[in-house]
Amino acid sequence: MARSLDGLVLAPVADQAPGQVGTRTRFTYHEREGEIWAEYAGGDVVRGRLVGTREGDRLDFRYVQLKEDGTTSSGHCVSTVVDLPDGRVRLEETWEWESQQGSGTSVVEQVTALEH
Repeated sequence: MARSLDGLVLAPVADQAPGQVGTRTRFTYHEREGEIWAEYAGGDVVRGRLVGTREGDRLDFRYVQLKEDGTTSSGHCVSTVVDLPDGRVRLEETWEWESQQGSGTSVVEQVTALEH
Protein backbone atom coordinates (compact mmCIF):
# COMPACT_ATOMS: atom_id res chain seq x y z
CA MET A 1 0.00 0.00 0.00
CA ALA A 2 1.21 3.49 -0.82
CA ARG A 3 2.00 5.78 2.08
CA SER A 4 -0.49 7.93 3.96
CA LEU A 5 -1.89 11.03 2.28
CA ASP A 6 -2.28 12.83 5.61
CA GLY A 7 -0.93 16.38 5.33
CA LEU A 8 0.07 16.10 1.67
CA VAL A 9 -0.72 18.82 -0.88
CA LEU A 10 -1.57 17.65 -4.39
CA ALA A 11 -2.33 19.48 -7.65
CA PRO A 12 -3.67 18.45 -11.06
CA VAL A 13 -0.98 17.86 -13.68
CA ALA A 14 -3.25 19.33 -16.39
CA ASP A 15 -6.17 21.76 -16.56
CA GLN A 16 -9.65 20.28 -16.77
CA ALA A 17 -12.57 21.97 -18.55
CA PRO A 18 -12.92 25.74 -18.05
CA GLY A 19 -14.45 26.60 -14.67
CA GLN A 20 -13.23 23.43 -13.00
CA VAL A 21 -10.14 22.39 -11.07
CA GLY A 22 -6.85 23.07 -12.81
CA THR A 23 -3.12 23.32 -12.28
CA ARG A 24 -3.62 26.27 -9.87
CA THR A 25 -5.94 24.21 -7.64
CA ARG A 26 -4.37 22.77 -4.47
CA PHE A 27 -5.81 19.84 -2.51
CA THR A 28 -4.75 19.38 1.14
CA TYR A 29 -5.44 15.78 2.14
CA HIS A 30 -6.13 14.24 5.54
CA GLU A 31 -6.35 10.56 6.40
CA ARG A 32 -7.19 8.55 9.49
CA GLU A 33 -8.16 4.88 9.90
CA GLY A 34 -9.64 4.40 6.44
CA GLU A 35 -11.25 7.86 6.27
CA ILE A 36 -10.06 10.38 3.69
CA TRP A 37 -10.94 14.07 3.34
CA ALA A 38 -9.50 17.19 1.77
CA GLU A 39 -10.02 20.90 1.28
CA TYR A 40 -9.22 22.47 -2.06
CA ALA A 41 -9.18 25.88 -3.73
CA GLY A 42 -7.48 27.74 -6.54
CA GLY A 43 -8.15 28.69 -10.13
CA ASP A 44 -11.90 28.91 -10.70
CA VAL A 45 -12.67 27.03 -7.45
CA VAL A 46 -13.23 29.29 -4.43
CA ARG A 47 -13.74 26.43 -1.99
CA GLY A 48 -14.10 22.67 -2.30
CA ARG A 49 -14.34 19.68 0.01
CA LEU A 50 -14.10 15.96 -0.50
CA VAL A 51 -14.83 13.11 1.89
CA GLY A 52 -14.70 9.35 1.56
CA THR A 53 -12.84 6.17 2.34
CA ARG A 54 -9.55 4.48 1.57
CA GLU A 55 -9.14 0.75 1.22
CA GLY A 56 -5.58 -0.19 0.32
CA ASP A 57 -4.58 2.03 -2.60
CA ARG A 58 -8.19 2.80 -3.62
CA LEU A 59 -9.98 6.01 -2.65
CA ASP A 60 -13.75 6.39 -3.05
CA PHE A 61 -15.13 9.85 -2.30
CA ARG A 62 -17.74 12.50 -3.01
CA TYR A 63 -16.77 16.12 -3.68
CA VAL A 64 -18.58 19.46 -3.63
CA GLN A 65 -17.29 22.85 -4.72
CA LEU A 66 -18.14 26.54 -4.99
CA LYS A 67 -16.87 28.30 -8.10
CA GLU A 68 -15.99 31.97 -8.64
CA ASP A 69 -19.23 32.51 -10.58
CA GLY A 70 -21.22 31.55 -7.45
CA THR A 71 -22.38 28.15 -8.71
CA THR A 72 -21.96 24.90 -6.83
CA SER A 73 -21.42 21.40 -8.15
CA SER A 74 -20.86 17.92 -6.75
CA GLY A 75 -19.71 14.51 -7.90
CA HIS A 76 -18.14 11.14 -7.20
CA CYS A 77 -14.54 10.02 -7.72
CA VAL A 78 -12.59 6.78 -7.45
CA SER A 79 -8.80 7.14 -7.30
CA THR A 80 -5.80 4.84 -7.23
CA VAL A 81 -2.85 5.92 -5.06
CA VAL A 82 0.52 5.43 -6.78
CA ASP A 83 4.01 5.95 -5.32
CA LEU A 84 6.19 7.80 -7.85
CA PRO A 85 9.88 6.90 -8.29
CA ASP A 86 10.92 10.30 -6.87
CA GLY A 87 9.05 9.60 -3.59
CA ARG A 88 5.98 11.74 -4.32
CA VAL A 89 2.41 10.44 -4.52
CA ARG A 90 0.10 10.43 -7.56
CA LEU A 91 -3.67 9.87 -7.65
CA GLU A 92 -5.06 8.45 -10.89
CA GLU A 93 -8.73 9.46 -10.86
CA THR A 94 -11.97 8.52 -12.57
CA TRP A 95 -14.73 11.02 -11.76
CA GLU A 96 -18.30 11.86 -12.66
CA TRP A 97 -20.48 14.83 -11.87
CA GLU A 98 -23.69 14.12 -9.96
CA SER A 99 -25.09 17.67 -10.12
CA GLN A 100 -24.57 18.06 -13.88
CA GLN A 101 -23.56 16.12 -16.98
CA GLY A 102 -19.96 15.01 -17.43
CA SER A 103 -17.30 12.51 -16.44
CA GLY A 104 -13.64 11.90 -17.10
CA THR A 105 -10.22 11.02 -15.79
CA SER A 106 -7.53 13.15 -14.21
CA VAL A 107 -4.18 12.89 -12.44
CA VAL A 108 -3.09 14.84 -9.37
CA GLU A 109 0.42 14.69 -7.93
CA GLN A 110 2.04 15.74 -4.70
CA VAL A 111 3.63 19.17 -4.89
CA THR A 112 6.70 20.34 -3.03
CA ALA A 113 6.64 23.15 -0.47
CA LEU A 114 7.92 25.58 -3.13
CA GLU A 115 4.95 24.79 -5.39
CA HIS A 116 2.22 25.40 -2.78
